[in-house]
Amino acid sequence: MELQPGREAVVRVAVATLWTSPEAVRPVDRPALTAGADIPAWVSGLNTDQQVGDCVLSQLLLGERVLVSELRPDGWARVVAVEQPAAKLDPRGYPGWLPADQLTTVDPATGTDHPLVVDATVTELHASPSGPVVLPGVVVGTRLVSAGPARDGWRPVHVPGRPTPLWLLDNHLAPASATSPVAEQALAVAQRLLDVVYIWGGLSAHGIDCSGLVHLAWRRFGVLLPRDADDQAVATTPLALGAERPGDLYFFARPGRKIHHIGIVTATASNDGQRRMLHACYRRRRVIEEPLPAERTATLVGAHRV
Repeated sequence: MELQPGREAVVRVAVATLWTSPEAVRPVDRPALTAGADIPAWVSGLNTDQQVGDCVLSQLLLGERVLVSELRPDGWARVVAVEQPAAKLDPRGYPGWLPADQLTTVDPATGTDHPLVVDATVTELHASPSGPVVLPGVVVGTRLVSAGPARDGWRPVHVPGRPTPLWLLDNHLAPASATSPVAEQALAVAQRLLDVVYIWGGLSAHGIDCSGLVHLAWRRFGVLLPRDADDQAVATTPLALGAERPGDLYFFARPGRKIHHIGIVTATASNDGQRRMLHACYRRRRVIEEPLPAERTATLVGAHRV
């Protein structure tokens, strides 16, 4: 089957990047545009200014569903990422563009029995147990479907666009969550991304932004928060400042402006009001954990709970 406008498709690469338009991409973005989407190579080639270019909207993980809305003759597809809520942009999900050869049609034969989620920060899929690497760079939070029982510590999984199952270490997987996680579990996932480079629109262990960090940490447990920080504020429950606990969220906005930043609470507030958080920091260009500096505290507008 071929991709068709109006139908769903799924991502066939480890991490696909969602762009504002085909015309917005830069020469430095070429590794992310190939049929293999080499995101580590793309990230390593960006300078600090290019890391925050506004041509990137978001990223999608292997197996993530999209609704195809347009296919261009030059190989680009306009899609809606239906697993990334973005109410202000499109009630169906996050809209944007990506190369069509990073997508494949939905295979109904795969089914959804025995759903699994990648729990390793980064892993790779192999042609056979201990065999050649076929798909590197698969990240935490990626959902896969088991293709059979584990064998010698390896698990076969169905992979979109592949005619036969691929294999990964069984201890890199966990059963998909059937119950809501506690906030500390999401915080623990986010803490594993300390020092990951800041990429505007990033949503993976190769590079991530502030709202992407929150989205990915909760997505690991099957909770699909909105993609952007201001929408995440609407989707979560406000708390009185001082009532926050580790795993809750801090939101930031300048006077009269919409929310522009989010962090994950890492400690209860001290008696003198000192607060700490983990966040993907635009200024430092990486994920850090720190006490809130004075200039950040000045823009703190609330604490929320998922």
